[in-house]
Amino acid sequence: MDRVAIIGASMTQFGQRDAWIRELLAEAGIAALSDAGVSPDEIEHLYVSNMASGEFEGQTGVPNALAHDLAAMPAYTARIDQTSSSGGAGVYAAWQSVASGASNMTMLVGGEKMTHRTTAEATDVIASLTHPVEYKHGVTLPSFAGLTARLYLDTYDAPRESLGKVAVKNHKNGLDNPHAQFRKEVDLETVLDSPIVADPLRLYDFCPITDGSAALVFCPESVAREYTDDYAVISGIGGATDTHVVHERADPTTMGGVVNSSEIAYEMADLGPEDIDVAELHDMFTILEFLQSEDLGFFEKGEGWKAVEEGVTDRDGELPINTSGGLKSKGHPLGASGVAQVYEIYKQLIGDAGERQVDADVGLACNVGGFGNCVTTTIMESR
Repeated sequence: MDRVAIIGASMTQFGQRDAWIRELLAEAGIAALSDAGVSPDEIEHLYVSNMASGEFEGQTGVPNALAHDLAAMPAYTARIDQTSSSGGAGVYAAWQSVASGASNMTMLVGGEKMTHRTTAEATDVIASLTHPVEYKHGVTLPSFAGLTARLYLDTYDAPRESLGKVAVKNHKNGLDNPHAQFRKEVDLETVLDSPIVADPLRLYDFCPITDGSAALVFCPESVAREYTDDYAVISGIGGATDTHVVHERADPTTMGGVVNSSEIAYEMADLGPEDIDVAELHDMFTILEFLQSEDLGFFEKGEGWKAVEEGVTDRDGELPINTSGGLKSKGHPLGASGVAQVYEIYKQLIGDAGERQVDADVGLACNVGGFGNCVTTTIMESR
């Protein structure tokens, strides 16, 4: 089977934007087509990763609207919704469309418009993905994060400061990302003194509400060579789910969807955790960087916090994690986040990450939906 290549990518400015969802999607789509050197009428499949355009702004039918806005007719279109892992699920769908032979040129655009809603309204939209039994008791994802963080700290004797150091690291990385929502460093004291949101997690342990979009262009590797010498290939990809009800898990500090999806991706790529040079993880909360780094096999269970303390995950460390700034600094426009993760890995692998550039031939992106309810893990290699 011909490997699936990514030949073009784009990412808009993340943050508070005046543009609405259709404008955000078109902005990223136009830029990705330009980056790939592909005309709109060459696109055969067009996917849109989006969680809640209807709930956030009353806009539905965004994929076919985007095909019109890009002049990409008569491309097949579909919206991919997998909550906050919609972007990763979109990468999987785009990969499948090319790997199956159904399309020789596929584009994925992920986006969300959120900042026009209040924090309470946005939180409620996101919390609707929880199980109805949990939702009616007022459970939100921040509360899950706080409970899990407390369990992790107590179980593995990790200092509270280690979580703060994740925020400090990712804000430092975001400083060099021109598309990031927050391009400012924070010190550990500021993180630890910020207001409590869900004990022991504080304001700086959480990612912001964000508007933005990102896009990728996929094709068979044989076709990619006709367009460019600078491309990356998806060598492994896997998706998995975990229990919908979080308290039914044997160990809430283990995200089964991360474990299972990564095992599938590693086997497909014929690689292991030790082969990964750079990774983008779904740090919607700082505790998730610990959990994912362990469940992906980078570190032993309960040892992820030590890797952060020792600088292993710094940009100049042995395994740089979230060179983009992560969701923490870059922002988290739900449908765009998983696409933007792959955008960062793509840029790193083709050597076009600017000040964020690290030495990498193999990269991994892990996009998580809900509190580990659904996960997509993607492994990419330079050509």
